[in-house]
Amino acid sequence: MKEQGIDAYIVPGNDPHASEYMAPYWAEMSWLTGFLGETGTAVVTAEKALLWTDSRYYLQAEAELAGSTIELMRESDVDCPSISQWIISNFKFQVSGSPVVAVNPEMYSVNDYATLRKELGESGIKLRSADLIAPIWIEGRPEMPMNPLYIYDDRYAGETVTDKLLRVREALAERGAEAAIIAELDEIGWLLNVRGTDVEYTPCVIAYCVVEKDRCTLFIDANKVSNQVAEELSTQNIDLRPYSAVREYLQGIHATRVLLDGNRVNEALYEALPETVTKVNATPSPIQVMMSVKNATEIAGERIAMRRDAVALVRFFRWLETEALKTPQTEISIAEQLHAFRAQGENFTDESFCTIAGWKSNGAIVHYHATPEACAKIEGNGVLLLDSGGQYLDGTTDITRTVWVGDEKAIPEEVKHDFTLVLKGHIALACARFPKGTRGNQLDILARQYMWQEGIHYGHGTGHGVGHFMGCHEGPANIRTDNNTNPIKEGNIFSDEPGIYRTNEYGIRTENLMVTRTAFADSQPQRSTGEQYYEFETLTLCPYDTRLMDTAMMTETEKAWVNNYHAWVYNEISPLLSKDEKAYLRAKCRAI
Repeated sequence: MKEQGIDAYIVPGNDPHASEYMAPYWAEMSWLTGFLGETGTAVVTAEKALLWTDSRYYLQAEAELAGSTIELMRESDVDCPSISQWIISNFKFQVSGSPVVAVNPEMYSVNDYATLRKELGESGIKLRSADLIAPIWIEGRPEMPMNPLYIYDDRYAGETVTDKLLRVREALAERGAEAAIIAELDEIGWLLNVRGTDVEYTPCVIAYCVVEKDRCTLFIDANKVSNQVAEELSTQNIDLRPYSAVREYLQGIHATRVLLDGNRVNEALYEALPETVTKVNATPSPIQVMMSVKNATEIAGERIAMRRDAVALVRFFRWLETEALKTPQTEISIAEQLHAFRAQGENFTDESFCTIAGWKSNGAIVHYHATPEACAKIEGNGVLLLDSGGQYLDGTTDITRTVWVGDEKAIPEEVKHDFTLVLKGHIALACARFPKGTRGNQLDILARQYMWQEGIHYGHGTGHGVGHFMGCHEGPANIRTDNNTNPIKEGNIFSDEPGIYRTNEYGIRTENLMVTRTAFADSQPQRSTGEQYYEFETLTLCPYDTRLMDTAMMTETEKAWVNNYHAWVYNEISPLLSKDEKAYLRAKCRAI
């Protein structure tokens, strides 16, 4: 910093591909600070080092920063300044001349970089692009993943690469663009029907892609591509170039208008484009919208994956209830057992995220992650929150069930009350019908209404999009209080997961996945005004813990919904189970 005249350096916990889960090679913020949380940004000046993170990670950050000189900035607190505000207040009058702030442009999206430059620039602070980490993080830096790319069969994808590229080029033409830069790994995997194991929990391969009117170029390390795969890609008119060659390629691109998603393409790629090129910032990208709308093959695959997942879940919960506690168990050991049951399923490849097994008070930590050093024993009576999912070639699953472990006579009434409030909101969203064009924030209240009536709120979203054998969290639409302007589309898959979290006591969350479909498909209601309507079809198959339901709080319609759901679960799953497993499921699906 001193050598280059930089007064403050910002190190975000990002990678160049806007990934939710990134390869350790890019864990620059964690290497610098020792903080291992998923969300955090470090700021370094000549005198200070600070780390911004949100309330989910306060306790973790306090522990991992202990003994260092790094100050924790609690960004969820109302009185915590943003990074820009802090820099402006600390440098505006303290540095002679114009202060200089720098970031690695690979680690900042185009939009975030532009926002930061504007905020700092208004106070006379310059923003510069510079990579100060690579020259000093040499010893012990993890290698870039070099796992092989593989072709994702059309029988699972439901659409050929040729047809997808045709659709993308049509979308470019509509926007007057001649090329598109794709940096987000999910989008590349979907577009080119390729998958890999470079990223934990998400079947992606690290690469860039540039689509032009007459060519498609995949920038990827040659060691990842076998001769057979290279030939297959060649037959689809996909050119291969080295991963590191993408910026040089963009510097010489012939297109005059290039489309990019400013939330997902990094600033370094943006800066590589010649000044003569018009940059068309499309957020969300047309590819993200396309991949969020699942085709009939993908939806059918999701149903198959859900059945396989349900078999694993039934076996797990039966084991938990009848066998597990005969020997000592922890949050980690039960998560490992669930993984083992899932791994028995055909086409299973991995978990879709790190399982959250929250016993008692740990369940109240929304993004809790058990570690060998801090892991609760499952013993006595209590509430267990289990949020987990699987990646199958057929589809991606994500489910949360909250269950009682121990003597059911010991279930507190307040636990039943909270569980039922969550269930009522969960059912209300699952039953929603809404006109085409509706956004997720217009539906979110359906899940929160019963809790809000009692002054109870949860801080996370109610529903996120889900990919197909891809990222468990997918845009552009979602269901939450934020004003996301992207409407819900037919074929979108969402989670439905309201919750209640009682600090130092327990957490309750109930989650299914559901797909958006046309409502009134057979005939419009007699007095309908004729608009196209959508509704949700539940995909997840797994019984709820009826012991935790306060049926006196439920309407007859809600009780009927639960009974119909359980009857469906039993009919779908019982043929795949052993006699004893079937008897267990029958008891769990008994009508309330």
